[in-house]
Amino acid sequence: MTAAGALLVVGDVVTDVVAMHPRPLAPATDTAARIRTLPGGAGANAACWAARTGSAEVRLLARVGAESARWHERALVDAGVRPRLVVDAEEPTGTVVALVGTDAERTFLTDSGASLRLCPADWAPSLLDGAAHLHLSGYLFFAASSRELAVVALRAARSRGVPVSVDPASAGFLAALGPQRFLDAVAGAGVLLPNEDEARLLAGLPEGAGAARAAAALSRRVPLVVVTLGPAGALVAERGRITAEVAAADPAEAVVDSTGAGDAFTGAFLAARLDGADPTESARAGCRAAAQAITHPGGRPWARPEGPPGAACP
Repeated sequence: MTAAGALLVVGDVVTDVVAMHPRPLAPATDTAARIRTLPGGAGANAACWAARTGSAEVRLLARVGAESARWHERALVDAGVRPRLVVDAEEPTGTVVALVGTDAERTFLTDSGASLRLCPADWAPSLLDGAAHLHLSGYLFFAASSRELAVVALRAARSRGVPVSVDPASAGFLAALGPQRFLDAVAGAGVLLPNEDEARLLAGLPEGAGAARAAAALSRRVPLVVVTLGPAGALVAERGRITAEVAAADPAEAVVDSTGAGDAFTGAFLAARLDGADPTESARAGCRAAAQAITHPGGRPWARPEGPPGAACP
């Protein structure tokens, strides 16, 4: 892969409400927390990290609500991404509430809003003009309308010889959709970027099965599979065998929030591939970005964001 063209990401833009609570949640009463409202979304986060870490032009197709469209567009442009945001006339921008404990692990409450209302009418073949790679956020595959759009985009890319990658996004949503249905929908993709739980689920393996076994099994269906393992790094599998084990990078600061670590890995991995790196070196780039992502709240490369419409000044 070379930097001869752009990276096109099709995915989700959401508003993240990140609540970091130093004590366990107290049912039926108050729990003190530090709460921030930030731009997010798996697809948008990956696009921003790709723009931050690589040299290729990065584009994003997503759907947002009218109430925050300008805020999200500005945040993406400031991050170096060229957004094409479809403004939904009926639904607001998707919102994710991330509850983050002292271990930096997070639990999500998700209202997809406009994000999964992307549809084939939002697609234009010209989006692929000059593109060297298409990346699809797995969240697209969990609603009928956006799944249809994702399949249209995947087939259009394949017909033009543009390689495609997919991040499965959510083990919970995968289980609800059905692993085989997901794999059928992404047939033709050349790169799959699951985490360990998603890899086991897609490979049809029990919870105790090793990530290496899952990665190798999946790479018989998708030529290149890169499984992220959190603090254990990542595994690279190609055509039925593990070809690399990549160690995690050490964070330069204290770990604050693991939200978006996988998106950071994905964005930096794809940027490195477009810059000509092999899968192993690209996975190392992904681990370095993930180590940066977990040292601040939210899933984007860190910059103090201006609040969303209606937010009070600090």
